[in-house]
Amino acid sequence: MQIREALTFDDVLLVPGASSVLPTQADTKTLVTKSISLNIPLISSAMDTVTESPMAISMAQAGGMGVIHRNLNIEEQAREVRRVKRFESGVVFNPITLKPDQTLADAKVLQERYNVTGFPVVEKNGRVLGIVTNRDMRFASQSNTPVRAMMSSENLAVLCEPVDRDEAINLMKARRIEKLLVTDEDGKLTGLLTLKDTEQAVLNPTACKDALGRLRVAAATTVGDSGYERSEALIDAGVDVLIVDTAHGHSKMVLDSVSKIS
Repeated sequence: MQIREALTFDDVLLVPGASSVLPTQADTKTLVTKSISLNIPLISSAMDTVTESPMAISMAQAGGMGVIHRNLNIEEQAREVRRVKRFESGVVFNPITLKPDQTLADAKVLQERYNVTGFPVVEKNGRVLGIVTNRDMRFASQSNTPVRAMMSSENLAVLCEPVDRDEAINLMKARRIEKLLVTDEDGKLTGLLTLKDTEQAVLNPTACKDALGRLRVAAATTVGDSGYERSEALIDAGVDVLIVDTAHGHSKMVLDSVSKIS
């Protein structure tokens, strides 16, 4: 019996050639759609063992994109998308808020649902009254404690639009706080800025983000009416790219679904 020659990686050495291109000049940016680009040409697959929000966050921070799998019910998948979009958001426009007559129990429900650690407190007209942080909730012992009793309302750290990132960072560090409220000229809430988000922007300069500074994320849907319903929920959650996930893409039903969604 003749044994054929075989090689392993350790048996092969690629001899480097002369190059005038510096590593810093290399550009790995590529288009994933006509209007959305990735900074690295990598997308994680829509498999339940691969991509949910943690993987999608890591992929986007590195410059790629993760596709949230569809082996979830519609609301669960939409929630995974929202977790990615809110994880590192620059200024969080339309943040989750509380009213002063709500309770600690309400705050904990929202905290679990949206994976956030702080809530601006606003009047019905949107005017800022205070902020409830994770620390405030930790020291409230009764679930029926009203928000007005546990919120911080004195010496609030507030910036008026437009927001300068360096000014925001300096203010948060000077006040030793992690969240900054953004308002319009009338004192109505327009956004929320966190120290974590501003620091992440420095740590991950090539992150894949949308125009609002939020991490980009894709999600899988399917064909037919159920796929269209899922797609609507994902779009409402802020998904950037929809993937029609099917075993055989070259079919009329898939093409019809893509046309309907788009």
